[in-house]
Amino acid sequence: MTDSSSIAVLNTATADLDPPLAAVDLTALRANAADLVRRARNVPIRVASKSVRCRAVLEEVLGDKLTASGGFAGIMGYSLAEAIWLVREGARDILLGYPTADRAALAELASDQVLLDSITLMIDDVDQLDFIRAAVGSENIAPRVCLDVDASLRIGPLHLGVRRSPIRTPEQAAQLAAETQRRGFKVVGVMTYEAQIAGLPDTNPAVRLVKKASAMEILKRRRRVVDAVRSTIGELEIVNSGGTGSIEVSIADPDVTEVTAGSGLYLPTLFDGYRNLAHRPAMYFALPVLRRPATGIATVFSGGYIASGPTGAARVPKPVWPLGLKLIGTEGAGEVQTPLTGADGLRIGDRVWFRHAKAGELCERFTRVHLVDGDGSRTTVPTYRGEGQCFG
Repeated sequence: MTDSSSIAVLNTATADLDPPLAAVDLTALRANAADLVRRARNVPIRVASKSVRCRAVLEEVLGDKLTASGGFAGIMGYSLAEAIWLVREGARDILLGYPTADRAALAELASDQVLLDSITLMIDDVDQLDFIRAAVGSENIAPRVCLDVDASLRIGPLHLGVRRSPIRTPEQAAQLAAETQRRGFKVVGVMTYEAQIAGLPDTNPAVRLVKKASAMEILKRRRRVVDAVRSTIGELEIVNSGGTGSIEVSIADPDVTEVTAGSGLYLPTLFDGYRNLAHRPAMYFALPVLRRPATGIATVFSGGYIASGPTGAARVPKPVWPLGLKLIGTEGAGEVQTPLTGADGLRIGDRVWFRHAKAGELCERFTRVHLVDGDGSRTTVPTYRGEGQCFG
């Protein structure tokens, strides 16, 4: 999946810098963005900020001041504090992908009409409404909210998908929408995230069968949910669905007004097994060789950038250049050093380039990322961390 010529450009463009460093191939990033737009077929794409975590990249995709351009429109944030910060920096139309329990951020939201107009909260429980109302401190404020509806597949006692919302049926969604509106909130949307489709690679026929069955089930159920909510509270601005791995499934539903994608911009290793993606990895990181402890083994500095999710080999970073390098099973990727086999040609001070398993999480390890264009020119920009921001 790795393009050695792409890494060669990154390596040359950053040759004067000391690793560890992170770099993005802008040519690949732009091609990935165009591919997402092609797959979405005129349905707007909301960019998942958790999978980017760099304002300069958000601006690259969305355009100046984070407004819509091309096939992209709006941001899906993962934290209310993050959303407020992005709005202060010029962003508009941010849908939170998750509920919030940040009282200070809710109070700040309530104090500013621009924030109230720009940010949509996510809910799936009436208790969240009580929490929000207590935090904003007024019955006269009407925050925008979206209902998170469970999109997992149920087969008998089996639950295939992530544990998110308790709202699943049309009746439950309509009841929550009515109660939310009665309490003075503005219900503007419904979201379904089919993680068991978007987050699973097409590794074998059994997985593909489950994904197909899940796609058919959520298509039918989402239509009933949306109809029930509309008949209860009126038209919706937002019917959001999907992720990088399930765009085609989402856009098959004419009720869906937008899809979400973010990881497809960087294309980390967890997406290597997807058949519907053009495989152009865009983000890499480089580490320096510190030791040669034995013939064929080189030890690089740091490297223990383990991705979130179920522990296992799929969550560790992958050495991709020079070719032929492998982690050692008894040590893996270490906190301050990582030994690699297949390293006969490496010397002290040489670089090893890696890919991360997930997308935006790598930006939590670096304060800067180097954006490299096709002509080898380099622009250095801060990550969220580099701007002093950490949202958990």
